[in-house]
Amino acid sequence: MNRQPADDYPRDVTGRSFTGSALFERTFDEGMSLVEETAKYLDGRGRKESRDLPRKIAMLYAGESMRVTTRLMQAASWLLVQRAVHDGDMPAEDATNERYRLGSKEICLGGGGEGVELLPLKLRDLLARSDNLYRRIARLDDVLFAGEKVAGAGVQDHFDRLEKAFGGENAA
Repeated sequence: MNRQPADDYPRDVTGRSFTGSALFERTFDEGMSLVEETAKYLDGRGRKESRDLPRKIAMLYAGESMRVTTRLMQAASWLLVQRAVHDGDMPAEDATNERYRLGSKEICLGGGGEGVELLPLKLRDLLARSDNLYRRIARLDDVLFAGEKVAGAGVQDHFDRLEKAFGGENAA
């Protein structure tokens, strides 16, 4: 099984050391293979399968195929940025920029709603595998770059966020 336990994710690693690791290579290879497999399915057998679905399920198929595509596009983009850092084609500091971070979380982490069990088995498999990959990359993104967001924040900023989160008197 391709799933990596959360304990496999280093907590004190830099982007450069991560991209030189076996974990990165496995994740990169898995991500790129999944992109190819999904494109082949959606352009071939998946297109044929979707034509045979009832209208309501065909609409769900369209939405979920867009979700899997978005997940994989985000994952592949993130992986390619990390590869560029490793290869020296991009400064590591640039990879911390928000525009290179994993995006579209509200779309990518959604799904799995009513009727998904009626979708073709292959699409459900791709949805599950792309969700797993996206979530692992999201954890890696947080481990590698979470410190970048907080690094410039002062103590008062932390207190303000805590107060807002826990409904203090000054919370909005």
